[in-house]
Amino acid sequence: MHADQVFRKFDVQKRFYGQLRERFGLAAQPAIRVIGKVVDAYTARNANLKAGNYGRPGSDRRRKVHDTPIMFRPQAGQPFDARCLSWQLGDAGREGTVSIWTTAGRLKDVRLAGSAVQMALLRSRSIGETDLVYRDGMWLLHAAVDIIETSQREPLNGFMGVDLGIVNIATTSDGDQFSGSRLNRHRRRQLRLRRRLQAKKTSSARRLLKKRRRKEARFATDVNHQVSKNIVAEAERTGHGIAVEELTGIRARVRLRKPQRATLHSWAFAQLGQFLTFKAQRAGVAVVQVDPAYTSQTCHVCGHVDKRNRRSQAVFHCGRCDFVGHADHNAALNIAARGVQRWGEVKRPHAAPILAARTAAASLRTAASGGRHPRSLTDEPMTVSEGPAARWAGLVRVVAW
Repeated sequence: MHADQVFRKFDVQKRFYGQLRERFGLAAQPAIRVIGKVVDAYTARNANLKAGNYGRPGSDRRRKVHDTPIMFRPQAGQPFDARCLSWQLGDAGREGTVSIWTTAGRLKDVRLAGSAVQMALLRSRSIGETDLVYRDGMWLLHAAVDIIETSQREPLNGFMGVDLGIVNIATTSDGDQFSGSRLNRHRRRQLRLRRRLQAKKTSSARRLLKKRRRKEARFATDVNHQVSKNIVAEAERTGHGIAVEELTGIRARVRLRKPQRATLHSWAFAQLGQFLTFKAQRAGVAVVQVDPAYTSQTCHVCGHVDKRNRRSQAVFHCGRCDFVGHADHNAALNIAARGVQRWGEVKRPHAAPILAARTAAASLRTAASGGRHPRSLTDEPMTVSEGPAARWAGLVRVVAW
C-alpha cells in the first residue's frame, strides 16, 4: 500500500485480497479484517499529517513519518467481528466462553471472565467490533457495545463551568475544588523511582521497571474517573449543563522551563474531558466546550481583562473593581458564562432561513392588508429584495400560507 500509494479500502481489496488469501492461507473474512486494520492505520496517519501533529511541512519528523511504511508488532491488537468471534455468556455470572478464529483454526469454548457489570452489558446489548489485545501476559477482549443514551435535557439552571489545571485538577463554578496534590505527589514519586532504576542498568532493575509500567497511568485514570463522576453527578442534581475549556494544542502553545515540562506533558486533561463527556451523555447532561482565552485574567464581576489581575496561582485581584477571590474559581465562573453563550450558538437556528421566513411572513401580511404592513407606522409597503433569499422566501410563502 505504501509503495503504490493505495489507501482506499475498495482499491486495496481489489489489489491485495487474492494475494493475502493465497500467500498466508487466510479465510475470506479475516483477510477483509486485515485490510481494514491497515487502511484504518493509514487513514489515522494521514489525518495526523494533515493536522500538523507530526511537525510543519518540510520538517525531518514529518518527512520520516510520511516516507516510512506502517509496521505492526507481532502481538499488536487485532480487530474481530461477529463472523470471526462468537460469545457464549449464559444467563448470569462473571464467566463465559468464546469461539475465536486463529491462523491455526477456530478455537472453541475458550473460557473468559470479566466484572459483573461488563458481563451484564455483554448479555443485554448488541456487541460490535472486538479487539483482541495481549498485555502483561494476559489476553484481553475489548468489546464495543451499543448503549442507549439518555435524552439530553435542557440546562434549566445554566451551566457549571469547569476550570482544569495541574495544582487543582478541576474547579467548578459552584465552588468545588478537586486538588491535584495527591496525584502530583504520586507522579513525583514514580519519576524518582524510574530515574533510580534506569540509572542502575541491571537486569533486576529492568524487570522491576517492566513490572511497574503503566502504574502511574492507571492511578491518574482512576483519579480522573472519580473527579468526572462527581462533577456529572452534581450537574445532574442541580440541573446544570457542563462547560469545559477547549485545551487542544496547549502543549505546543505553552513554553516552559525544562523542570516543568514533565509536569505539563503528564497532565491528562484530554482524558478528563473525555470522561466528562461520555458520563454526561449517559446521564443526559449537556456538555459544551468554550474558548479558554483570558478566562484566568478576566474578572467575572466587571469583565476587566488584565494579566496583572492574576496575582499568583491561587489569588485573583481585579485592578478595577477590587474583587478578590480564588483564581481558579473566578476562571470557572467565566467558563460558565461562556458556556451559556456557546449553548445559545449551538441552539440558534440558521440565520438565512429565519430571515427568509420572516420576510415571507411580512409579505403575506402586506398582501393581506392591501400593500400596507399592518404594524407599520408608515405608508411604505414591505418588499422582498430579489436574490437567492427572496427566491427561497417564495417557497416558504407557499408553505406558510
